[in-house]
Amino acid sequence: MNTVAETGLKRPGSLEKNPRLSQWLRVHRDGTVSIYSGKVEIGQGILTALAQIAAEELGIALERIRMVPADTAVSPDEGVTSGSLSIQDSGAALRRACAQARALLLERAAARFGVSARDLQVADGTVRTAGRRTSFWECADDALFDREIDETAALRSLRDYRVVGRPAPRRDLPDKIAGRPRFIQDMTLPGMLYGRVVRPPHDFAGLISLDDSKVKSMPGLVAIVRDGGFVGVLAEREDVAILAQRALRLTASWREVDPPPRGVHAWLKEHAAEHRVINEKENAHAKSRATKVLEASYTKPYISHASIGPSCAIAQIDDGKIMVWSHSQGIFNLRRDLALALGVREDAIIVRHAEGAGCYGHNGADDAALDAALLARAAGGRPVQVQWMRDDEFAWAPCGPAMALSLRAALDAHGDIVDWEHELWSNGHSSRPGRADNPALLAAWHLSRPYERPSAINMPLPSGAADRNAIPIYDFPNQRVVNHYVREMPVRTSALRSLGAYANVFAIESFMDELAQAAEIDALAFRLRHLKDPRGRAVIEAAARRAGWNGWKPVEGRGHGIGFAKYKNLGAYCAAIAEVEVDHEVRVNRLVLAVDVGLAVNPDGVINQIEGGAIQSTSWTLKEQVKLDARGIASLGWEDYPILKFSEVPAVEVELIDRPELPAVGAGEAAQGPTAAAIANAVAHALGLRVRDLPLTHERIAAAISQST
Repeated sequence: MNTVAETGLKRPGSLEKNPRLSQWLRVHRDGTVSIYSGKVEIGQGILTALAQIAAEELGIALERIRMVPADTAVSPDEGVTSGSLSIQDSGAALRRACAQARALLLERAAARFGVSARDLQVADGTVRTAGRRTSFWECADDALFDREIDETAALRSLRDYRVVGRPAPRRDLPDKIAGRPRFIQDMTLPGMLYGRVVRPPHDFAGLISLDDSKVKSMPGLVAIVRDGGFVGVLAEREDVAILAQRALRLTASWREVDPPPRGVHAWLKEHAAEHRVINEKENAHAKSRATKVLEASYTKPYISHASIGPSCAIAQIDDGKIMVWSHSQGIFNLRRDLALALGVREDAIIVRHAEGAGCYGHNGADDAALDAALLARAAGGRPVQVQWMRDDEFAWAPCGPAMALSLRAALDAHGDIVDWEHELWSNGHSSRPGRADNPALLAAWHLSRPYERPSAINMPLPSGAADRNAIPIYDFPNQRVVNHYVREMPVRTSALRSLGAYANVFAIESFMDELAQAAEIDALAFRLRHLKDPRGRAVIEAAARRAGWNGWKPVEGRGHGIGFAKYKNLGAYCAAIAEVEVDHEVRVNRLVLAVDVGLAVNPDGVINQIEGGAIQSTSWTLKEQVKLDARGIASLGWEDYPILKFSEVPAVEVELIDRPELPAVGAGEAAQGPTAAAIANAVAHALGLRVRDLPLTHERIAAAISQST
């Protein structure tokens, strides 16, 4: 039989770059199995789900699986943990690898006994036949798995599943709940020094002057490190490093850059660099039936990651070997850019993943890693921890891009949409490491030999970035979708959870409600009449049933609304229904979501992801926006960048439509857009007027009311 390489076919999942079986697992004599995945745990529970897949295909107890933290020295290179792709990519690869490993182990056991593999009885790695027994652990050795993965190995049948599809306790939660050290911020290595980097709380082009005369004599200070505009301190204690950082910041003078624009969304429309039609469909006969045309514009601000724990990294340089511990989502990409910035070979660097505060996108983790490595060069072989402060995180970590969106649609006499146009303006949604000729790491742009700062880019469809979910899933006979890419960045932008899908779904689903109102058709019924996809219809109907859509009675100041999307138009289906109360501010009392991810590997994990995504989206939709002033980002603390409080978290209910016969897809980013639209539509229902600019703050609602009177 021909191998994949011989046929020229592409391997599924992450096997294309990592085809060796030995890259994925190792069976140990103590009855455990080490699983190597390049995907990282960032609070989404992925390592639990991947352990379930491995245990299922090996036919062993879940407790035997040991998930090895991602490490460039031992893990397969699976790129970045992003885009809700871990189950599809790493899960599919592990399923194939573990299926083959099981077949090889059974083949070796059968050879030991001199029987056919069909004569063996197997339970949890123990193999028996005719009164004799052995085990996977006795049959395994490293040589057995030193081969390419054979994708013809039989996979376990769905009817035999015992682990996949059932709830499994999250492996990362016990330590977090108990407050035991688990995060990179908790790590303490022998002889560790503490570092801080001196930067102004705004963008700058270079360092003009620095007076370090007083700081040099500070007790406990080890070194002041300077390379061009990069300035950092090393100290024996963290408090000393903080004092030194603050003192040096007061004495420094910086060469500033041009101020950001006042009206960001108008600026985006004026500065678009590329204009690309991403979808176009024409039906002249349908368009001729138009009797009513509606237009609307929507906006989304810059949004911060706003992680509770700011970014952190540890680096150590010993005998020319650079060790870096980071909560990066892409350790191999980070290694590549670290090598560029430090002027060393990639194989001189090992990056190990350590859990940090949740980010769901490109925050400051990678930047902190370069900060730590630069300071480690002056540490004499001792490890260095760099912990960003709150104002560092808000000022310097990439933001989710601001977006402007304009929609236009035509209705016929029956209330059907016969024409649809969608235009969007946005910076790129990815400036992650490893994707440009220059390192996408903050400190690299301020060294004595600085690298040019790369512009954020957009990944192409079908995954997309700014245009993610811009193409509606509804059945419109005419549609035109245009992406206006803005290369110049008023503030640094990169990936934030769901990328452009959050704004695009917010706009599309808000506009669907406006069209339904114009057609005098119930918002839910209006969606169903434009949607043929049976899985999409099923999640809308499931959410409506659970929420009691048809049983609501009008109450002044209260409203309900719906939002729906299929993430990336190729991932999870999600419908959200929001119940809100509008007084001085908007309060979301209840969210009901229905989701279809195909096979739910860990149902509890899927529900956790949808709950978390809905709550995060509620915070974005009601509160979050990066504020700009004449010098740059002005929201440098929680007072200026409020997030949802625990007391404001709505009740969240999730209806999981499990389809075990269908491939599993990720759940982590499915809820953001539908939740935002559901809340916006509920607010419009409660007020009788539409607020099209996010977030839905008291000031915006008051302005909308004022304009309507």
